[in-house]
Amino acid sequence: MTRAFVADASVAVGWVHPAQATTHSAAMLEAIAEGATLEVPALWPLEVANALTVLVRRRKLTEDERQTGLGWLRGLRLRVDHEMASLAFSRLSELATTHRLSVYDAAYLELAQRRKLVLGCKDGPLRDAAKQSGVSLWE
Repeated sequence: MTRAFVADASVAVGWVHPAQATTHSAAMLEAIAEGATLEVPALWPLEVANALTVLVRRRKLTEDERQTGLGWLRGLRLRVDHEMASLAFSRLSELATTHRLSVYDAAYLELAQRRKLVLGCKDGPLRDAAKQSGVSLWE
């Protein structure tokens, strides 16, 4: 079993909104249920909360579903990494430029690199950057 892994916001959105779910996101959720720790950069809660708010605005999620999802997400076993702010003007910007990513996506890549963890994400460019950087992807 995976003891810890990094997952981006798109994975968490899939846990709350079934239309966004994948077999990989379901397996990550199962790993957490079995004791794995989700490791995320400090921007993760902001990205997830924003994505769920946008889904309500687009009428793809009800307000009750959003509130239930937020409550459930608060209970997850996760470790929030706060290094990203100190790395924004250096390592994160370098990764973003090298791999043509947003600095936000670079935060997930950098965390997985630094902690030598598997990365779970749906985003094609982030997946490509992980492969190029030697970061293992949740497969």
